Amino acid sequence: MPYTFPKLSSSSIIHTSILLGTVIFVNAVAADPVIPGTGQHLVKVGDNFEEESWTFKHRFPKSSEEIDGRKRTPGGKSSNGRWFEGMKRGQPDVIQRVATPTGGLDGSEHALLLRSLRTGIPNAPSYRLQQDDFICNVISRLGKKIPASQTPNFVVRVFMPPVDEWENRRGPTFAIRAACETSMRGAFSSRHNEPYWPGMFINFEPKETSKRDYDTAFLTIRGNQRGITFRGPKIEQTGWWTFGMSFTPDGMVHYYASPGVDDLTEDDLITSQYPYGYRCERFRSLFFNVCNGDDGRTWSTSWIIDDAKLYVLRPDAHLRQAMKR
Repeated sequence: MPYTFPKLSSSSIIHTSILLGTVIFVNAVAADPVIPGTGQHLVKVGDNFEEESWTFKHRFPKSSEEIDGRKRTPGGKSSNGRWFEGMKRGQPDVIQRVATPTGGLDGSEHALLLRSLRTGIPNAPSYRLQQDDFICNVISRLGKKIPASQTPNFVVRVFMPPVDEWENRRGPTFAIRAACETSMRGAFSSRHNEPYWPGMFINFEPKETSKRDYDTAFLTIRGNQRGITFRGPKIEQTGWWTFGMSFTPDGMVHYYASPGVDDLTEDDLITSQYPYGYRCERFRSLFFNVCNGDDGRTWSTSWIIDDAKLYVLRPDAHLRQAMKR
């Protein structure tokens, strides 16, 4: 049975928001949000992890370019070519095909476990929050980035373990994210492509670090018009959740989440934003962050993902080929 978090009173929610320096989410003006899972499924990307031969080849030590400028190549990758290690932060320490936990999608027999111990520089604990990346191989398998005019969108199921199995640390523990791109004008009116990475972070606040006598969890959203990460809805139970993001021709990013494994609906929309004030022009990839306190001793929470799928609402001739395995 999924664990149910105690419900906060409205006064507690306001107090917590002030304490964390966050704000309750507010939608930007969205024309027509598109529910993730809409359109044509691009079967050449994503994964259901049912292949018996599925493995991930780690190539330790992992990369940590974001921290110390070190790209340690070649990076790790999955045997089916659908996932790879991020050069900025490296891949999770444990990437393992496992039996699907109870309550998963009908017909699913296997899913993927992601977990990390050393999330920072290899063999050099930082004793602060660090994160690893597990990246879906989109551009190489499709041969292109996907224009926002074609309305790319993705869905993934995430299993949250019982709360007594979470890393006992306040802060983000897992994230469902996207790599997007916009055009920026630089010096001498030159233009360049600017990447950015919106997403949803699962946050944990153990009772030991709050003034409450129970644990709490909630989502934060990255980010609003000014690039600020802000507080989203509470997580009221563990077990299976469905997450999704969509990217519409107006450049907006739409964030969805719902407990369970049912398809997302319009009621599951959390917010629609222009993160950092950018308008999304191209979708590059979806990926996941596994976070911990990087003390060299304490493992992250164990996260399980399943059935990561990418869709486009208006595929061009090139992408229609990607609808065939």
